Amino acid sequence: MSTSALERLMFTVGITDMVSQPAMSINRTISGMRQNATSGFDAIRGGMFGLAGAGIAVKTFMQPVYDVEEALGEVRSLGVIESELKTLTRESLKFSVAYGESASDFIKSSYDIQSAIGGLSNGELAEFTNASNILAKGTKADAGTITNYMGTMYGIFKDQANSMGKADWVKQLTGQTAEAVKMFKTDGQQMSAAFSSIGANAASSGVAISEQMAVLGTLQSTMSGSEAGTKYKAFLAGVVGAQDKLGLSFTDSNNRLLPMVDILNKIKGRFGVLDELEKADLKTAFGSGEALDLVTQLMGKTDGLADSMNALGKIKGMENAKNMAKAMVDPWEQFKSVTEAVRIGFGQALMPTINDLLQTMIGGLSVLTGWTQEFPHITKWVGLAVLGILALSAATGLFSIVLGLGKTAMAAWGLGVLIIKGLIFGLTFVFNLLTLSVARLGMAMIMNPMGLMIVAVVALIAVVAALAYCCLLYTSDAADDLLCV
Repeated sequence: MSTSALERLMFTVGITDMVSQPAMSINRTISGMRQNATSGFDAIRGGMFGLAGAGIAVKTFMQPVYDVEEALGEVRSLGVIESELKTLTRESLKFSVAYGESASDFIKSSYDIQSAIGGLSNGELAEFTNASNILAKGTKADAGTITNYMGTMYGIFKDQANSMGKADWVKQLTGQTAEAVKMFKTDGQQMSAAFSSIGANAASSGVAISEQMAVLGTLQSTMSGSEAGTKYKAFLAGVVGAQDKLGLSFTDSNNRLLPMVDILNKIKGRFGVLDELEKADLKTAFGSGEALDLVTQLMGKTDGLADSMNALGKIKGMENAKNMAKAMVDPWEQFKSVTEAVRIGFGQALMPTINDLLQTMIGGLSVLTGWTQEFPHITKWVGLAVLGILALSAATGLFSIVLGLGKTAMAAWGLGVLIIKGLIFGLTFVFNLLTLSVARLGMAMIMNPMGLMIVAVVALIAVVAALAYCCLLYTSDAADDLLCV
């Protein structure tokens, strides 16, 4: 090797050493930055997720308690004392566990009862709410419809409820309504609509609640609850005036309306089977077609109506309503309600501690808020420092993103090279396949009879050409010999 070549080699090695060491150092620095950024973001993300997870876990665990407290707050706003609220809470948990329903919804339903019925005390609000929700469960109605029904019925039968005691009265009403729903194949919503339509007209005439339910329930076999109430109301409005026109007495010695069965029997005894003229007379006597419809609907059902009135009159409690409600219980919903009841029990015990902690945190943040207003310059510099830290974090994160994009680009380049190699391999394969096909085609043509004839002709031509060429050479040599001689 010459001296100049050796010098060039040494120069190249030196330059390589000078460049490689700084490059490796830079690479190590970049890798360290990336690792630190990645570990930092992982730590931040883990901490944030852990903090958020702990907060969400506590909030989720306490959510049933917050729902109950919110519902109690609504009832408390109506002036209900704390002792009644505690009783209401206990009943809500019992109901929730027994029937698989929400304790907070139970408490919320008491708001309408308290609004509609004044003077409830000594646990009567809890009794009304419990009866309403049991009736709603057993009759496939929503709690709002039944609580409204309870309020309406109390307004109609207020004197009876006060004389019996409100708690006993609502239990009897619940049992009778549940029996009527089962007896007449109706539901709580339809019965509520029926009594809402009739109002206090029947009660003011001295008609017992069991009789009203029997009449309305029997009518609902062919019509809706509201329509049944409308027809019954029309009958009550015209029954007193119909006495003189029909020559019959429909009231007793105290001018109170006779039972519906007795009235119908008197009409039946007076007319027998009604024809069209007699129906017209009854319509004129009662003053409306709705009243006539009630009479014609019930005249052939007096025996069943009497049995229904007796059966409903015997009910004094709500055991039948409880049995109907229990038959509607879904075990999975009941299990869910039991777990919520346990969480409510623990949560109510922990609520004071959690509230104190939250109040402490709120107080500290309130002080900090005051400081931000009192020391605006310090607040500004602290804010700038926080923004600086966030900006550095953002820059580091952007750097990691750029590195990731670079790696992704390299991966994409490698994928492109792989695709090109695949295309080249495919084209080579196709070219080789075409070459083999052409070769096979040539062999096939040669082996063909026509191809053999062509080969033979070509061979003959080649032989003739070779002979001619040899003769030409021989002639040329002979000529040369003569010239020499």
